[in-house]
Amino acid sequence: MSGKTDYVDEEWTRLVRAPFVAGLALSIADPGGPIEMAHETMATLKAATTPPSREQLLLEVAADITAAVNEKANPLKGFKPDDSALAGKMILDELASVNTILDAKATPEEAEGFRRWLLDVAKDAANAAKEGGFMGFHAVRVSEGEERMLQQMRETLGETEA
Repeated sequence: MSGKTDYVDEEWTRLVRAPFVAGLALSIADPGGPIEMAHETMATLKAATTPPSREQLLLEVAADITAAVNEKANPLKGFKPDDSALAGKMILDELASVNTILDAKATPEEAEGFRRWLLDVAKDAANAAKEGGFMGFHAVRVSEGEERMLQQMRETLGETEA
């Protein structure tokens, strides 16, 4: 089992912000209006504070996320895609770095659980608001852009399940 003390500060910061980076990936993949963004952000927050398993690493990351939210701290601390044309690549690069940290320091079970968690956060963000259409007509739950980003995230994290 690994926990916060097994990671240097920069690694831990990346692990804690990773669920928000995963949620942001879907918001950037198909930007909607402010209502869609609010729904996606709330879904990301909910999924980021409720890990899918009881592994120590996930629980400690979720606890730090909850503490940061309660302190009204920026959940993306130190990460800001600076160019919308490159934002998707920057997000995938950040998730690849998180994956490298997990491979180096987490148990295989923790790493797998963390990867699944990141994908679940992204899926929750994608499903939080309908995209496209007009006044709700012909809108889709997950857009083509969001589905492409989810697939790129799966590839980046080494996950094969859809």
